[in-house]
Amino acid sequence: MKNIVILISGGGSNMAAIVKTAQQEQWAQRHGACVAAVVSNKADAQGLGFAREHGIATAVLDHKAFASREAFDAELAAVIDAHQPALVVLAGFMRILTPGFVAHYAGRLVNIHPSLLPAFTGLHTHQRAIDAGCKFAGVTVHQVTAELDVGPILDQAVVPVLPGDTAETLAARVLTQEHVIYPRAVRALVQKLPVA
Repeated sequence: MKNIVILISGGGSNMAAIVKTAQQEQWAQRHGACVAAVVSNKADAQGLGFAREHGIATAVLDHKAFASREAFDAELAAVIDAHQPALVVLAGFMRILTPGFVAHYAGRLVNIHPSLLPAFTGLHTHQRAIDAGCKFAGVTVHQVTAELDVGPILDQAVVPVLPGDTAETLAARVLTQEHVIYPRAVRALVQKLPVA
């Protein structure tokens, strides 16, 4: 089985979209792939409840309990590796990962970013798109590299920026597309990956 481990920090709506799509499209039977575990750095992350309800293993690793990013990432990798992941999916995991962690999962670590990369890397993407006068915004699924939000692009969706949009209204419109393209990109990856 090609195991997928998803990392979250909050509500986990993208994780939920991937889990639902995997079940609806029978990834286990069709592609030999399943979401094996959901890991969070926050014990109160709402997405953990969804994962448990769907019979998915969960783990919590509080980054505040570690003296350094490197120490946290080393333990995080140990937790992930216990599930023999073919793919590690960042779904609202609000931690900047160390180069060593990224290198450990090179080629099998993916992220979703709420802009049309390479535009608007980092935070506050929707407000920045509005402030720049963009007519379009969107979302990008990309492979993770040591440099923030610049890895190879796997999938994108375009969303119009409407007159009167706020960061919140634009974010909500982008989120609906995130829930479409992230499962699609993950499915395309697991179809290509060897069994771990």
